[in-house]
Amino acid sequence: MTIFLATFAIFLLVVLGMSLGYLVKRKSLQGSCGGISSLGLEKVCNCPEPCDARKKRIAREAQRQNRII
Repeated sequence: MTIFLATFAIFLLVVLGMSLGYLVKRKSLQGSCGGISSLGLEKVCNCPEPCDARKKRIAREAQRQNRII
């Protein structure tokens, strides 16, 4: 039982540390380095047209690219 409690306490400390790091940095959570784009896919679903949020994101990225060039 003591091993279980010690392990549980360690996991709680890790989760607490991760949540504090998230709160302090105020940075949104992100996926892994590769993700679905590393598979050659642009989106998860097979929709013929992207959703409104993705359209806005694409437009913002295009504006950033235009400012850089």
